[in-house]
Formats: sequence, structure tokens, C-alpha cells
Amino acid sequence: MSVTNANRPENGVPSSISGIPLTKVDAPTPRDASVGELVRDAATQLSTLFRAEVQLAKAEVTGEVKKGVQGSLFFILALAVLTFSSFFFFFFLAELLDVWVARWLAFLIVFLIMLVVTGLLALIGYMRVRKLRAPNKTIDSLKQTASILPSSQDGHDADGPRHAAPRRVTR
Repeated sequence: MSVTNANRPENGVPSSISGIPLTKVDAPTPRDASVGELVRDAATQLSTLFRAEVQLAKAEVTGEVKKGVQGSLFFILALAVLTFSSFFFFFFLAELLDVWVARWLAFLIVFLIMLVVTGLLALIGYMRVRKLRAPNKTIDSLKQTASILPSSQDGHDADGPRHAAPRRVTR
């Protein structure tokens, strides 16, 4: 992406990010500068370039996250409308059953159907949650790392910090 494209709002990047000034106006030409000045200028320019790239990445990611949150909000609103609409479906079902059975029995049947569906969904959820396991590989890796690090063995044990006498250094 060129610097001129970075200023365009249609790329999702705010126009406040301008071009990167890589050279000083009063900087000596490469022929007049010493090696130290050239290295310092190169390091400064690399640092400026890196910071500008990070700023550009932040701007792009922030814009995309905002779009994602807005999209998610509409999905949540659609789910809420669907949930409230299901209430009317159950009334419709009870009124439909009213054609063949007494009204109170039709509403009782619909209520029992709702209880059965709720129970099935709760059972499926319980079965999925029951299958969750601890991250054993991560725990083992952390234990191995803790046993390798010298700071984890000096001054700490399973019960907490040990108060040992200071070590003598002999020369």
C-alpha cells in the first residue's frame, strides 16, 4: 500500500495517518555524513517506520472490530425478536389444538411440549459441558517449565516461600 492510498477513507484507515517523514529537511547528504550519522538516521527511520506500521495496523484492526461488534449486535437483536416471536407460535399451536380438544387441554399440551424441549436442550447442554477436560498438556508444560527455571526452586516450595539462611559466596 502506498502512502497516498493510506489517506483514503474507503480503505477503512482514518485520514489522520499521513506519510512517514523518513528524511530530515536539513539532514546532510549521504556523502557529507559520517557512518555513525548514517546508522543513527537509519535506526531512527526504521523506528519511525515500525511505529507507523503499528499505528496503521491498530487503525485497521480497530475499524474491523467495530464493524464486527455492530454486526454481532444485529444478530443478538434478531435472536431477541425470534425469541419473543416464538411466544406467538405457541399461542397459535394451542389455538390450533383447541379445534380437537378442550382449550385448557390444548394449552396444557403446548406447555408440556415446551417442558420436554427445555429438558432435552438442558440434557444436551449438560452432556457437552460434562465432556470438558482440564488443559492437561498446558499444565504439564507449565510444571516442566517451573522445574527447569532456577528461580522456581530457590526460595519457594509447595507451601510457599522458604526463609533460608543467605548463601555464602566463596572466592
